[in-house]
Amino acid sequence: MRIVFMGSPAFALPTLRELIESEHEIVGVVTQPDRPAGRGRTTRRSPAAELAAEQGLRLLQPTNVNTAESLELVRALEPEALIIAAYGQILKQPLLDIAKRGALNVHASLLPKHRGAAPSVGALLAGESETGVTIQEVVLALDAGPIVAQEAIPIADDDTTGSLNEKLSEVGAGLLMKVLASWARGEIEAQPQDDALATYSPSVKREDAVIDWTLNAVDVWRRVRAYVPWPVATTTVGGEPLRILDAWPLDAPRGTPGMVVPLPDDVGAPPGTGFVVTCGEGALAITRGQRAGKRPLSGEELLRGYPGLMGKRLGG
Repeated sequence: MRIVFMGSPAFALPTLRELIESEHEIVGVVTQPDRPAGRGRTTRRSPAAELAAEQGLRLLQPTNVNTAESLELVRALEPEALIIAAYGQILKQPLLDIAKRGALNVHASLLPKHRGAAPSVGALLAGESETGVTIQEVVLALDAGPIVAQEAIPIADDDTTGSLNEKLSEVGAGLLMKVLASWARGEIEAQPQDDALATYSPSVKREDAVIDWTLNAVDVWRRVRAYVPWPVATTTVGGEPLRILDAWPLDAPRGTPGMVVPLPDDVGAPPGTGFVVTCGEGALAITRGQRAGKRPLSGEELLRGYPGLMGKRLGG
């Protein structure tokens, strides 16, 4: 089957690799344009663009894939199917109509839960015990297409968005390859989603990761995990940013939210814990953090490097 693959970040790579190694013909890879990244604002290709270039695949990087010019470029590739994995642009009907067999999307949630751009973030914030991957047929409504296949995985206490996406990218690639040939032959009848059960996880903004210490400790802990690797949960110490990279919720007596207090003697905490921050309910043991312009440190190292940190109120 002639396939145009559409994807951009690291999540897309396992699926693209599986397709390259399969019996299918990858006639083109559509990915996001090169963009400045990092402190030096060096122009970088997307991970999918890098892999496509390494493999000598036809590469398209339109700013808007839905323009007449972009549509003509995709149409000229004569794809039988579009395979999408975290491409990063909204697809309109003229594009979806190009491939005669249709389009499949590899989505990192158990749809209809967590439709949208940040499903792993949404699953962590909601305190889900599991998440998974859905292979779905693409329709105009956001992630609302019929379900071809699903596979669930448990969410571990130490999972972050980064670790979940890494796991789910591999699961999704494997699941797609299990069903692709049968779907192409029309042997799988995709099942409609129940829209009444739909939840949404929109794109994350930097300001979402500012810690609100009046929340309970479990909610703050979920946010710490959900915002790794980006934008990273952040608070302030005397106006200076402090990124919280790893933490653990504790039962603790009520106190003023955001206060740095010693670790209680009768409470177990993970290795590296240097101090505790009181929350609206409970407290958060800080096991790893990072000051502006500095390397990541354990909670113990942070405490030693912050004279007078104990007793301060964070975020005030």
